[in-house]
Amino acid sequence: MTLDTFVIQLTNGLVFSLLLFLIAAGLSLIFGLMDVVNLSHGAFYLLGAYVGLSITRWTGSFWLALLFSPLLVAVIGLVVERFLLRQLYRRGHLDQVLCTFGVGLILADVMRSVWGSYVESVAIPAPLDGQIVIGGLPFPVYRLAVIVFGLLIALGLWLLIERTLVGAMIRAGVNDAQMASALGINIPRLFALVFAGGTALAALGGVAASPILNIYQGLDSEILILALVVVVIGGLGTLQGAFWASLIVGMADVFGKALLPEFSVFVTYAIMAGVLLVRPQGLFRREQTRLA
Repeated sequence: MTLDTFVIQLTNGLVFSLLLFLIAAGLSLIFGLMDVVNLSHGAFYLLGAYVGLSITRWTGSFWLALLFSPLLVAVIGLVVERFLLRQLYRRGHLDQVLCTFGVGLILADVMRSVWGSYVESVAIPAPLDGQIVIGGLPFPVYRLAVIVFGLLIALGLWLLIERTLVGAMIRAGVNDAQMASALGINIPRLFALVFAGGTALAALGGVAASPILNIYQGLDSEILILALVVVVIGGLGTLQGAFWASLIVGMADVFGKALLPEFSVFVTYAIMAGVLLVRPQGLFRREQTRLA
């Protein structure tokens, strides 16, 4: 691999890693705080991409899609949390798995009925179309914008979690939900907020990725598997773990397909297996106490 090819693949890896972080961050917080195995998270990603596609076609504005698609999907997430998941918090993971898996299947059928089974794509917005030359190498402007956007979202989430009252409540719930409830934190409302925020992040990732990755049925399962790998590697309930694990998985996926296309999937899972052998709890997981 030449240096030019390495730099280009490195850029592609950063783009994919930060898109993966948008999805995995919400999934990790939902796992860590709510102790819910949310197998519908990939469906919310794909739903965000499809809703963004429709908004772009109706309004001609990708920016409106980037703004309103996550909000609409978050509302659907609130409905799912309020009327389905809230009944299952004190029950075993099997019930949660079956419920969220069913929600994912229902959403997949709805998306297939509304948007069909065709491969769709979204045009790159005009201000970010084209390429710029850096060090003699051409780089797509939109991909560089995605890197900056992903880093800004990561910084914003870090500030929210570490520097605000809402973030303090979320961290308290992740570390000790029972004590947080005893101190007066409204845990059901906090759960609803985190679940809606997680689904909104997944939808945001779907919209941001749509000009780069095609939109098609089955993409939800592919993204969900990678997001679960990120959560396992990074550790439950930690934004830092989701960020660094997304970089690891994203780079492994991109460079694996470039260097070892026949074994690219094996590379990703080999990294996960190696981390689990050394740190079964994940790289950054903190000890937690659950509601009884």
